[in-house]
Amino acid sequence: MASQFARALRKNETDAERALWAALREFKQADLHFRRQAPIGPYVADFACHRAKIVVELDGEQHGEDRNFIHDTERTAYLNSRGYRVIRFANWEVLRERPRVLDAIFHFAKSPHPPRP
Repeated sequence: MASQFARALRKNETDAERALWAALREFKQADLHFRRQAPIGPYVADFACHRAKIVVELDGEQHGEDRNFIHDTERTAYLNSRGYRVIRFANWEVLRERPRVLDAIFHFAKSPHPPRP
């Protein structure tokens, strides 16, 4: 079910997702291969680099709402339990501050994972 949902999301990407996807494809040169709308368990990550075990999430205005905040928290906990670290950005950050966002993602991906309990 997650893979069908991921396909639908790829067809209806936001401007921020489109812009970030174009930029993240350049990260292959640094051995960071991202997938967009990547199913991980019951969830679909906006962008995932399985090798580095990171997920990049883009949040629109709706993510500030209580029910979405709770869902995002549960989803992050699930991804963390699978060994993924999650970094989040607002859509406006990608559109207005793309170099800073890309720099943060690169450094996050290249930083060592903390030991798991």
